[in-house]
Amino acid sequence: MLSVAKALEALTFVASHEPVSTLAKAFSKAGYEFALVGGPVRDAFLGRELNDLDFTTSATPEEIERIVSPLARATWDIGRAYGTIAAQFDDQTVEITTFRADEYERGNRKPKVEFGTSLRDDLSRRDFTINSMAVVLPDLVLVDPCNGLDDLLAGYLKTPSEPQVSFSDDPLRMMRGARFASQLGLAPDEATLQAMAEMASSIKEVSSERVRDELVRLISTKSPRTGLEILVETGIAEFILPELPALRLETDEHAHHKDVYQHTLKVLDQAMDEEARRFPGAKPDVPLRIAALLHDIGKPATRRFEPGGTVTFYHHDVVGAKLARTRLRALRFDGDSIRSVA
Repeated sequence: MLSVAKALEALTFVASHEPVSTLAKAFSKAGYEFALVGGPVRDAFLGRELNDLDFTTSATPEEIERIVSPLARATWDIGRAYGTIAAQFDDQTVEITTFRADEYERGNRKPKVEFGTSLRDDLSRRDFTINSMAVVLPDLVLVDPCNGLDDLLAGYLKTPSEPQVSFSDDPLRMMRGARFASQLGLAPDEATLQAMAEMASSIKEVSSERVRDELVRLISTKSPRTGLEILVETGIAEFILPELPALRLETDEHAHHKDVYQHTLKVLDQAMDEEARRFPGAKPDVPLRIAALLHDIGKPATRRFEPGGTVTFYHHDVVGAKLARTRLRALRFDGDSIRSVA
């Protein structure tokens, strides 16, 4: 992790270059607050490369377009109803979103979208404190109402509000927390883990497509084992990938068969090591990693205790391939990926 001084140096570099410098001056001249927000601010303090730049502003979507259109090659709606306008500058795309002050009705995953006027309020409604930081431009003022920097430096993953409230607003945040643990090397604090365990079943309220996308992001990290273990330990995996916790077969007193769950995580690690060795610098091979994760899911259904204490798993590969197809279809994976994994 870089020092705070180094992080501010990186943020200063971003703020001083195009198109950020021009945008910041244009919004300031028009009388609107404009800030770099979320992931890029977090990544600066982690010493990670700053790629996708997200901005938030007190301007409405119509005002954003009015300010940005003369400056950009093109602008378009990412979701006007949600306050987000995208703009293309040469080879860089940026997204700018109006401050939000949404409210969720219990039992309804779609929020009542309301635009806000306060940057601090906007930050306080985000998923985790580490993503609830912003740098106001062009003056480079850090705004951190939820003490995200303290949590980042301490290595903790916390929610801005009570975790039960945050996860009720969007249960997918629980999976996102597991992914951040893998991606950033952070540890969910005790209250966050407890809430994930208590609310595990609420992940069923999230669409299969969103669950799939978050699972792919997790499996694409450098250390997916960490996040997968969190999903299993909190019970969330029971509702999104039940075949994985089902691998925790009890070993008999003579250890005639190994812990299939731990073996599977080891195989995933080994597959990733081989992937990195053979194709250094390549994008993660998601079908390969999923295949490694699911390669033994046929074992629980085919386990037999033979005379003499021998344990067999005849045809577990065939059964596993069928189970993999069924699970990946349920998660709305594309046909090519399903065939590749199976």
